[in-house]
Amino acid sequence: MKLIFTIASFMSILLCYCQPVPAKEENIPFLVTFGADAHPSYGDDDHCQTFFFSIPEDYKKPFYIRIFDPDTGGENDEKNNVGGTFNTITNFSLYGGVGCISEKDAIGVDPIGNYRSGNLIVSKDFGVNPSLDNKWITLGPFNPAEGELAKGYYGYVFKLIAQGLKGNDGNLYRYFLSSNFDKNVPIEGGNSFTFEYSFRLPQNPLEVSHIYPFINEHVISVKQANFDLDDGALMKLFSAATLSFPLDVSGDNLLAESLYYIKDPEKGKSLDIQFIIKKSSKVNNNNMVFYITNQYGESLPFFSIPIGGVPKYQPKVSITPKTD
Repeated sequence: MKLIFTIASFMSILLCYCQPVPAKEENIPFLVTFGADAHPSYGDDDHCQTFFFSIPEDYKKPFYIRIFDPDTGGENDEKNNVGGTFNTITNFSLYGGVGCISEKDAIGVDPIGNYRSGNLIVSKDFGVNPSLDNKWITLGPFNPAEGELAKGYYGYVFKLIAQGLKGNDGNLYRYFLSSNFDKNVPIEGGNSFTFEYSFRLPQNPLEVSHIYPFINEHVISVKQANFDLDDGALMKLFSAATLSFPLDVSGDNLLAESLYYIKDPEKGKSLDIQFIIKKSSKVNNNNMVFYITNQYGESLPFFSIPIGGVPKYQPKVSITPKTD
């Protein structure tokens, strides 16, 4: 895949503090995965979310993946069993080994085919557990060499799949790639990314969330797709070459798409897709799905910290010689 090898030369620019998922710079409160019985209109079209973690080749120590609030039930999660109790079980499964990311189905936007490729390292189910509400749990320790060596992603790659097995509630959670069992301690050069993002939008009017897809030198155009935004926010694209480009926004249980043609100054950099909560928005618990594809229909990765940093608009300045 052309995308993978182009990314490699830019990975060293990433900050070492990119292990929180979502990252602070994204201003996304939570990842979200609903139970298998939930209606798509709740904001999750396939009840499954995949994230990848990359460990540098020269990192030889054990590492850990920490999950904040993995159970369903409590302060953060979304109950949809009206008049009843939380009824959802979520499975978190970690994969490594050959095929973990090199398998085509692993980087698609739908959980179909061989999306659980690679070697299963650990699998845990979480239902209602008050002792885990607003608490971190830790998976590991893991040996970096258990991952799939993918130089295009700058190291050994592991795949973490969160999937709703049953029920109709929303599980809201976060991740952290850590060098410590019981603390969130970043791994220098570590990285996290996904190809389809299912997340909760902020609640406050005019608050802004960000997603940073990377654009390699072969990309001619991109198509963004957002599902079930409930018309609760404006979407705009910013880049080194574009100050503000409006993107189509989806309504309740609907998909919206926009096409954008890439300019030369945007290649080898990240785009900044912004979600600006409408001043008049009255949408509570607004969950949505977002992904972006290139002209070949290949999904592009979003890095927690944008490659090359947050893109800054650089207007063209023309100088006209003064004539007497």
